[in-house]
Amino acid sequence: MQAIGDAAPPRLWPEGVQSSVALAFDVDGPTGNAMLDGSIWRNPSFFTLGAYGPWRAVGYLLDMLDEYRMPATFFVPTWVLENWPAQIRAIVERGHEIGYHGHRHEAFWQLTRERQQEVMALSLALFRKHLDLTPAGFRTPSGDWGADTIEILLDAGVRYSSSMRGDDRPYFIEHAASGRSLVEIPGRWELDDYASLAYQRNPDYPAGLDRIASYDATFDNWRREFDGSHRDGLCMTTLFHPKVSGKPGRILLLERLCQHMRSREGVWFARCGEVAQWWREQHAGARVLA
Repeated sequence: MQAIGDAAPPRLWPEGVQSSVALAFDVDGPTGNAMLDGSIWRNPSFFTLGAYGPWRAVGYLLDMLDEYRMPATFFVPTWVLENWPAQIRAIVERGHEIGYHGHRHEAFWQLTRERQQEVMALSLALFRKHLDLTPAGFRTPSGDWGADTIEILLDAGVRYSSSMRGDDRPYFIEHAASGRSLVEIPGRWELDDYASLAYQRNPDYPAGLDRIASYDATFDNWRREFDGSHRDGLCMTTLFHPKVSGKPGRILLLERLCQHMRSREGVWFARCGEVAQWWREQHAGARVLA
């Protein structure tokens, strides 16, 4: 029970809001391990599979987001920005947020401190050159980071991350030596479209059977994730990839999810940066993870 004279606890969300949804897409294109080891240049089919994301799927997604009035955050490796600048520029022109996602989707936990700094500096230079902006947010390309990464991000001016899995609400991750902190907007693998929809030819097992989930089951899983998050007043973000779920048949899954979420009262649909800013302003005294 709150004692008379005690300060009221901060609201979890803005007035009238029960839960928040921060849709997020990783525009990886053909970057990643195959590009980093050079094998992608010997595999045209794999290259075009990745290139489909920025080349074609981003446009489909932007049209869908317009239709359902959904703001979103797109985490973009800057190699993709260099090669499809018009498509990435359209993301900004249509009101969405851009965040850091490495240059060629590097695994930050495997990089030296100096190489992480180089990747962040190169990424910033390319975002300023092509988009005239400085991103506030970062999503680690590898799903993990090294002991130096938090300090490197803070030194680069990053204000929030959407990389870790430590809660289903935003929280602070502190750099113990300096007392500075990042707001973390945690995602979950359940809301990563790779888990359900990324077709894999190798290994071909079981032979002759589908190796993706049914679309009805995928939608049902995503719907239930949202329903639980909304019921409990939490923050839901996604790890969707244009090259995976941005195809015409799969766009229907995202449309159904948008329709379902829009049918509920009290949902704050926001960019990751807006959620992070609110959390920092309203919950600065909350416990941090060092």
